[in-house]
Amino acid sequence: MEHLNLYSIFHTVAKTGNISKAAAQLFISQPAVSKAIRKLEEEMGTTLFDRSSRGVILTDEGRILFDYVERAFENLSKGEEHIRKYTALGLGHIRIGVSTSLCKHILLDYLKNFIKEYPHIKVSIDCHSTINTLKLLKNDEIDIGLICDTTLPKDTIYKPVMEIHDIFVASADYMDHFHMREKDSEELPEESLSSGILAGNFASLIRTFPKSSNLQELRNLQQSPVRNPDTGDTSRTKELLEKSTLMVLEESNVTRDHVDKYLADQNIHCEQILEVNNMDLLIDFASIGMGIASVVREFAQEQLESGQIIELPLSVPIEKRTVGFAYSQKSTKSTALQKFIDYCKI
Repeated sequence: MEHLNLYSIFHTVAKTGNISKAAAQLFISQPAVSKAIRKLEEEMGTTLFDRSSRGVILTDEGRILFDYVERAFENLSKGEEHIRKYTALGLGHIRIGVSTSLCKHILLDYLKNFIKEYPHIKVSIDCHSTINTLKLLKNDEIDIGLICDTTLPKDTIYKPVMEIHDIFVASADYMDHFHMREKDSEELPEESLSSGILAGNFASLIRTFPKSSNLQELRNLQQSPVRNPDTGDTSRTKELLEKSTLMVLEESNVTRDHVDKYLADQNIHCEQILEVNNMDLLIDFASIGMGIASVVREFAQEQLESGQIIELPLSVPIEKRTVGFAYSQKSTKSTALQKFIDYCKI
């Protein structure tokens, strides 16, 4: 702070070219100005001003120092102006961590109107899985994260914003021709073919309903547990999952862990797993008949309603989860982050 005062006096003397005028501008005495200049010259080990009866003039060394001091004070003025705009207009910066799927299907809806209301707030997006987003949050590399509900680090606040449901989907063609895809072209029992791959004539019902009609009736069927009419056993969905190509997210992912736990609890052992790093790709791959995909129903609603993919009925649904915003309880929330939290009502 002392050196800042010395530089301020030096800068004023250089601008006015007169010690008495500088003293008047700084509201201090002339001896105090002269003392400050002498002290700065002693510390620099050189003469900064040539003195005369008309005033003072910068030496060569003084001009070099003045150029740096001038730029420094200009930067300080710009910083002060930026702070004033920040306070008046709500300027700021928010760093948000989120997966690609959560960004597309949830975060964009929040950002769309938030940016319109606060156009001066800069928003940075770091796309990572929930696990990596929590690591960034812990290391203070982001301000807030949109994540799937999971075990949270200490002092992390989690505010859920919606429920999501994991389901299994495939195209109607894939399920209709499942018997042609079985390993070594093994034929299914005759009773399976006559009643449809999914017991209860599910496959034949799929053939009956075109994409443009009876969709509500088909969705009602999907939401009901399907049982074999002869034995009362659960549907053939387990068999379908075990013998088909099951497309899932990569490991070390909260969603993958959740689905893996369900499969283990239901004693479902899949023969062929295809790992994909993006939920939207899973939906697309299922739509073109590459296999059965584990997806979030809310993220695949458009494809489900259009009939591009069909939800497989489960006698035991996968436990629902939540998605929400997480931020550190210890961190000091910036004005921008607080505005975002208030806007999202979290």
